[in-house]
Amino acid sequence: MLKDFKEFIMRGNVVDMAVGVIIGGAFGKIVTSLVTDIIMPPIGRLTGGVDFSSLYINLSGVAYASLAEAQKAGAATINYGVFLNTVINFLIVAGAIFLMISQMNRLKAKFDKPAPAAAPSTKECPLCLSVIPLKAVRCAHCASDLK
Repeated sequence: MLKDFKEFIMRGNVVDMAVGVIIGGAFGKIVTSLVTDIIMPPIGRLTGGVDFSSLYINLSGVAYASLAEAQKAGAATINYGVFLNTVINFLIVAGAIFLMISQMNRLKAKFDKPAPAAAPSTKECPLCLSVIPLKAVRCAHCASDLK
């Protein structure tokens, strides 16, 4: 059983998947930082200084000054600002993956073109149907003239 597990782990696709998951996690952190630290502040400024990550709907009926206070008190909240940030993260990741896959498909199509068919180097004698060289003027099998 240990041998089978070792073979499974050492397959190329499992190792490739593990590398993809690790790179994907790192890429996700970069995108989260891009959205939180680069994209959302200007959008918040354009909308009057709103911090999207602190937008929420309080369902408890008690007023709280911030989302952190409401969560600390255990109030039920709908955190739609965090959801907006997550949707933007997803759209950026999906766009980046789309661009990467489309480029990979373009390169693959470029390299997967079939090789052109080789020009024939032989022909058939019309009389005896033997295979002879293309440049032959006389059949080696039946001695007929080929014109």
